[in-house]
Amino acid sequence: MEFDRPGSGSGHWLRVARETAEDLATDAVARDQAGKPPFDEVSRLRESGLLLLLVPAELGGGGADWSRAYAVVREIAAADGAIGQLLGCHYFMSWSARFLARPALGARLERRSTAEGWCWGGGLARQEPELTLTRHTRGYVLNGRQSYAAGVLVADRLAVRAVRAGTGEPVAVVVDPALPGVAVDGDADPFGQRLAAGGSVEFDAVPVPADDVLGSLAADEDVLSPLTALVSPVGRLLSAQLRLGMAEGVLAEAREYSRTGHSRRHPDWPVGSPQDPQVLTAYGELTVLTRSASALADEARRAVQGGLAHGEDLTYEDHAEISVLVAMAEAAASRAAQESTARALDIIGARSASARLGFDRFWRNARTHTLYEPVGDRLRDVGDYFLNGAHPPFVLPV
Repeated sequence: MEFDRPGSGSGHWLRVARETAEDLATDAVARDQAGKPPFDEVSRLRESGLLLLLVPAELGGGGADWSRAYAVVREIAAADGAIGQLLGCHYFMSWSARFLARPALGARLERRSTAEGWCWGGGLARQEPELTLTRHTRGYVLNGRQSYAAGVLVADRLAVRAVRAGTGEPVAVVVDPALPGVAVDGDADPFGQRLAAGGSVEFDAVPVPADDVLGSLAADEDVLSPLTALVSPVGRLLSAQLRLGMAEGVLAEAREYSRTGHSRRHPDWPVGSPQDPQVLTAYGELTVLTRSASALADEARRAVQGGLAHGEDLTYEDHAEISVLVAMAEAAASRAAQESTARALDIIGARSASARLGFDRFWRNARTHTLYEPVGDRLRDVGDYFLNGAHPPFVLPV
């Protein structure tokens, strides 16, 4: 699949992301309330070319780096947090397949993914009990249940974590969800992030060719190089960008309502108006909170990009510093998202309870995401590094 890439530099992709976000914003409330699997939304992303953003230009993709992908996810999340998560999951899973695999295998997967326009889903985080990969005469078979993974209801390919039977080594595996023995179930039924296409997946003796076993996810330093270990902070920074997008999105929508919606309904009512001192203070506090988290995320983004540029010269100490920065950014973004989405309801007042206005979707989406990805462990990692110099563990996002 190829698409027109006029002036396909960074400015082009940000314009495409903003146009797509504006399109998603027009019916965001209705789509959230309907809660249908986001096949239409994936089509919008595919038609815009955003699914191929990270694919090298020589293969017909966008040729963008992670800095650009983070900006795109944040822009989409400001309009629709669930679709922002869906797109971020696609970027992470498709990139991980390339990054973790042997070069020749990664190139083959990427060429086919690009040609057929695959949307990726799945999850590489550790879950209990883990999926099991067992040697078979023609490769392997995969068994077990993935309790939750994003994008699985609409994905063309899944990237999942499994352990080798006998050795217990964790590996990343690519699976076609259309294969016999794969049963995808949208049983998660979350109150937020309804359009992230999350659900569980059952694998019953699913055949896995040897070439679809990508690489090891073992955290031992003699197995996992500092460069390969960057897959963790790369993925975790997506979570921070997603939360920042939600915070920025709710503040932008609340500001628009404060400026226009309030004046049309209550022109002489000072409480909740743009002149209300409490409203001004609340917007000031949330702006500072969000902009501070954004600055920290930018610092972490530069560190991640620098780490990837170092390649095999990256050290474990370099990796630790990058991971700690990302953990800090994730924690700050989590606070910004939770406070902004909750306090925006207070700023708007009782009118924010209207389902028609849809302000509640921001809070539901942010709270759901932070429940699946709590930051308590990240804060402990930061404290342990600051106090004891301990390197953060290798932890992948859900």
